[in-house]
Amino acid sequence: MAAPLASSAALADVVLVVHFVFVLFVVAGFALILAGGAAGWRWVRNRTFRRLHLAAIALVALESIFGLVCPLTLLEDALRAGDGQRSFIARWVARLLYYDLPEWVFATAYVIFALAVAATYRLLPPRRDGSGG
Repeated sequence: MAAPLASSAALADVVLVVHFVFVLFVVAGFALILAGGAAGWRWVRNRTFRRLHLAAIALVALESIFGLVCPLTLLEDALRAGDGQRSFIARWVARLLYYDLPEWVFATAYVIFALAVAATYRLLPPRRDGSGG
């Protein structure tokens, strides 16, 4: 019986890392768009990248507005089955990802961040041909 629990915990750790990569895409993507716009990096104007980036933060903002829990958080919790045990790496990733603050703080931050991303989409638009290059 220990093997299924261990594999569920390992899968939960994988989901946590995927969640972190998603957050990294949103946050670092925004920083790279700003830096790339200032430095003239053509790839930051790639239409597919920019649309995916805008959609990612819009999804997070909408989830928070409607009081929905992130599906990745739900999946991780389900895989842990209330155990809450994480590997060493997963404990550190979770510390970077999860904060104990009121929900309205997150909703406000996500909406403001989404508006900032939308503003950069407008002020530094993607290339029409989608090549970014």
